[in-house]
Order: sequence, then C-alpha cells, then structure tokens
Amino acid sequence: MLGANLNQIIDQVSKEKSIDRAVLVDALEQGILSAAKKTFGHGRELEAKYNEELGQVELMLYMVVTDDEAMTNAEREMPLTSAQLIDADVQAGDELGFQIFYLDRDRAAAEEEDRKYGDILGIRTARQQFGRIAAMTAKQVIMQRVRDAERDVVFNEYKDRKGELVTGISRRFERGNVIVDLGRAEAVLPVREQMFRESYRAGDRVQAYVKDIRRDAKGPQIVLSRTDPKLVEKLFELEVPEIYEGIVKIMAISREPGERTKIAVASKDSDVDPVGACVGMKGSRVQAVVQELKGEKIDIVPWSPDIAKFVCNAIQPAEVSRVLIDEDNQTIELIVPDDQLSLAIGRRGQNVRLASKLVGWKIEIQSEGKIEEMKKMLGEALAVVPGLDESLIGYLFKLGYHSPDNLLNAHGEDLAAIPGVSDDMAMQIQQIAFEVKKRRDEESRLAKEAAVQAAAAAAAEANARSEEAEIVGEAVAESEGQEAAASAEALEAEPAVAEPAV
Repeated sequence: MLGANLNQIIDQVSKEKSIDRAVLVDALEQGILSAAKKTFGHGRELEAKYNEELGQVELMLYMVVTDDEAMTNAEREMPLTSAQLIDADVQAGDELGFQIFYLDRDRAAAEEEDRKYGDILGIRTARQQFGRIAAMTAKQVIMQRVRDAERDVVFNEYKDRKGELVTGISRRFERGNVIVDLGRAEAVLPVREQMFRESYRAGDRVQAYVKDIRRDAKGPQIVLSRTDPKLVEKLFELEVPEIYEGIVKIMAISREPGERTKIAVASKDSDVDPVGACVGMKGSRVQAVVQELKGEKIDIVPWSPDIAKFVCNAIQPAEVSRVLIDEDNQTIELIVPDDQLSLAIGRRGQNVRLASKLVGWKIEIQSEGKIEEMKKMLGEALAVVPGLDESLIGYLFKLGYHSPDNLLNAHGEDLAAIPGVSDDMAMQIQQIAFEVKKRRDEESRLAKEAAVQAAAAAAAEANARSEEAEIVGEAVAESEGQEAAASAEALEAEPAVAEPAV
C-alpha cells in the first residue's frame, strides 16, 4: 500500500466513506510517524509529511549538532565532526534534517546515502526493517482513523435526529436487544423499549422513535424505542396532515405500551375538529396508527383549558355526574353513576390511571350510591354537633364536603367561612370526620383480613380435597390391581380348550 501512489487510494476512500480527505492524509502521517518512533526510538525528533505530488509520506529526522565532548543524547544530537562530513560549514547548535528513505522505490537513494555518509545516524539496520513495519502500523492506524471518521459522520448525521421517527430492518439479536439496520448506521432497540406483545425476526421492518444518541468508545449508539409516548405522537404526525402543519396539536399524551393510549388534542382553527382530523374518514387515520402499534387501543379526546371539562373528556367513555376539584392537593374527585363506575375505572384501573396521567392531577372516582351511603353515615355522625342542623349538613354536602377525607383536607378557615358554621363548630366537624375515617379504615382493614382468611381457608379446603382424592385414587388402583392379579391366576389354573378343526 505504501509503495504505491496513495492519491488514488485516498480519493477513493474519501468518496466511498464520505470522509474528509484531510482526515485521511493526517491519518497517514500519524501512522508513519507512530511506526517510525517505535522503530527508530521515541526520543528521536521525527516528522512525517505527505507529499501530494509523489503521493507518499516523506519521513524526516532532525539532529542538533553538538561539540563532540558535550554530547549527552545520541538520539537527538550529532557530533560536530560527523556533521562536517555532510556540511563543511555547519556549526555547533545548528539543526540538520535527514530524509529517511524506507520505500522500495527509494532503495537506490538509501544506498547512495549509506555510501556517502555511512551509518552516521545509527539507523541503517532499523531502516531496512522499517518499510514492512511502517506498512503494518500505518494500515492499523489508518483503519482506526477511518472507523473513527465513519463514527463521526454517523454521529453528526443522527445527532440532530433525536426525537424523530425512523424505519429500519432488524438484523440480529444481542441478549434480547434488537439491532436495527438504518442504512448508514445501526441502532439498538433495547428489551425495555420493546412492546411486550411484539416479537421480531431477522429481516422484519421496524419503525421506532429515536430516544437517545450516545457517543462512546465503540461509536455512536442510537437508542430506539417502541414504548415511548412520543412514538404515538410521531405516528399521528405522519398520518394527520393537520398535526404536521401545526393546525392540530397534541396537548397531552399518556400511554401503557401495547395496551392503551389516551391523547388530548386541540385545534388552532375553529373550523377544524381536532378529534375528527385525527380519526380520519371512517377511522382510516387512527386505524393506521393502531395497526402500526399492533392493535393498541387509542382514545382521542378534546383538550380544554377548563380542568373540570378536560377531566370529563379524559375519563371517557364513562359519563361523569359531578366534578370536585381540590387545587391545593392537585386532586379531582369524580362522581359517576353506579352503572358507570367499572367503565370509569377500567380494567385493572387502566382508564382512570391513563386519565390521571393525561390531566396531570390525581383522580379519585366514587359512585353515586357510595356517596349516598357516605353522606348518610357522615350526616348521622355530624348531627351531634350543636347548631349543625340537617339543612346545614345538606349545604356542606352540596359544597362537596360529603366524605371524611373532604372535611379533613379542608382548611378550618374555609369551613368557618360557611354561613352558620363557627370556628368551634369547624373544629368539631373535623374531629368527627377524623373519627369516622378512623372507624371506616378499621372496618376496611377487618374486611380485607376476613377476605384473606376466607381465601386461605378455601385454598386449604381445596388442598385437603385434593389429598383425599389422591388417597382414594391410590386405594382404588390398589384394589383393582389385586383383582386383576387374582383373575390372571384363575385363568392360568383353567385347562386349555382346543378349537374344533374345520
């Protein structure tokens, strides 16, 4: 490689790898310089310079001329008497430069230098081996530089693509991680970023969200995600022109990957229905996203600056009777009809959990029947407070103080500000609320313990029945075995009967 004109090689590699030519030239120079220092000594003053005309790296060695008696470093200094054989006018303190001919094409020049000056520099033996060593070392350094340059190119190309949607082909698998070929680079889809319902094979198409781009020793690592909520946002941006153009905006998004997603959308144009734009004609747009997410359910709800209205939209498809907002604790209590309770909560609490993430507030859901029971129990307890009649208790409930938690979370000043409620009455109300809550919690604890004990008893009974069935089965099997043995003995004792010949 080093014996040929390198201009053509440099140009070809620069074009194929999209690497700046100057980077490759610098790699060549550093490669030759590194090999030279290892061969001739790290204490030598060496310089490698690429000659564009000749297409090769020229190596120079510099020595300082020193009086013969003052020499202390043979690698950096040359005695004056030896230097005068080369240049009669040289003086102590001058610096002389020598080109080291190490290529096969320069063998004649090297032999001529040896003939004229002998081994003044003390490098003749090492120089004979340097051509081979230089080629190996330079090749390694150049390859490393090319790899580094390729990594830099990939990093520079993808560093601004964080947060984008990319499509690639799965190539291989490493400890559960999927290595995705993006064309000019490879990306990794970690196990934690994969949807649990999905499985991949080599050659499968993978569309994912670029979650992060890291730069490490092995090169840029592009981390993809199929679970990030932003993936859903980017897919809608791809399918819905109004979102791409900025007319419709996704204001909030909450997701449980592979199962369900809720998105809240708003429109800058009053003539554009944000939900309709995302759903598309006959649901074509949202179905395209659902298909890409392998059947994940998507709820699209209108966003509203009114938190009460927004939370009612977020809890859909359940209907809400009343909304109680506690701004101090960032809590919203929803009262729903009894037949809507399970729908509002959702399977394993998924609907209310996603709605809470979407709104950004804690959501508590109560059924109207439960609220009535709570009102009755609380009303009976509050009836003992002097001056707190039935109408005032009803007014408290109307204001939203229909549970012990509501009363305990309220400020005493707020209760005392209610017409007909004094400071002393407010304190008594909260004290009674505390006692009711304590009693209710105790009843709940006992009910849970009873349920656990009942479940344990049922499990024990089932185990006992299973063991009993096993014992009975073994006894039956043993009895049947004895009967079979007796029958066999009886058959052996009977005389054989020959069939009549036909």
